[in-house]
Amino acid sequence: MKYSGWPDPSELVVGKVDEIADFGVFVDLSEYEDKRGLVHISEVASGWIKNVRDHVSVGQTVVAKVLEVDEGSQQIDLSLKDVNDHQRSETVREWKSEQKADNWMTIAFGEDIADEQYATVANEFLAEFGSLYAGFEEAAIRGTDALADTDLSDDEIDAIVETARENVSVPYVTVAGYVDLTSSDSTGVDVIREALHAAEGNGDLPDEVELDVTYVGSPEYRIRVQAPDYKTAESELEASADRAAAHIADHGGSAEFHRERRSDDE
Repeated sequence: MKYSGWPDPSELVVGKVDEIADFGVFVDLSEYEDKRGLVHISEVASGWIKNVRDHVSVGQTVVAKVLEVDEGSQQIDLSLKDVNDHQRSETVREWKSEQKADNWMTIAFGEDIADEQYATVANEFLAEFGSLYAGFEEAAIRGTDALADTDLSDDEIDAIVETARENVSVPYVTVAGYVDLTSSDSTGVDVIREALHAAEGNGDLPDEVELDVTYVGSPEYRIRVQAPDYKTAESELEASADRAAAHIADHGGSAEFHRERRSDDE
């Protein structure tokens, strides 16, 4: 996907060096349609430069900072020296992610997707998630719920979710805690079994969350949660322990949640 507008001053852009002159470097901007910028020799690198070709080569992919944009004269002034290593690596990473997302759009809607449809979907993603890649990532994690607030059609949403779940590698985190369950009720075994089922969510967990409860050693049980981020994982872990505690308390038992294992072996 290429933007049809102009970059903003101070924006970091990815481009390819397509011409080198004694006075500077011309860069074709990869993210913008028909846009080319100039890096003056003074902005190529810090210090005195004898030969620009000692620092860049034709065909090289670079990250530049936009210094000034003059739409009237169709001129974009860029700097290479004002970009540090961290900015460079993060910008390239994000650019590569958007290239992946652009390919997923083709998978979802076909190579002959109309420009109008592409723009509609892309604009919805940019407004809702900030980027195409983030939109596909959310679709992979949360399914159709992630796109519920967009104006996309059901068919478009289904195509996006199917493509996302087949192609997006979603990062997950895992947290664990332990709950001690005791019951003096005559049906204590059944009460604890029901409490464990409640801890597992009674089949009603978000699609992006995996949760399991395993026996460690009487009266201790481990709750393990896998989720897309720590906030969600910790929230679901706490909710799981609370469900077990509430059920056991309703039947005269007791529960205690703790983060470290107490039994000698699992």
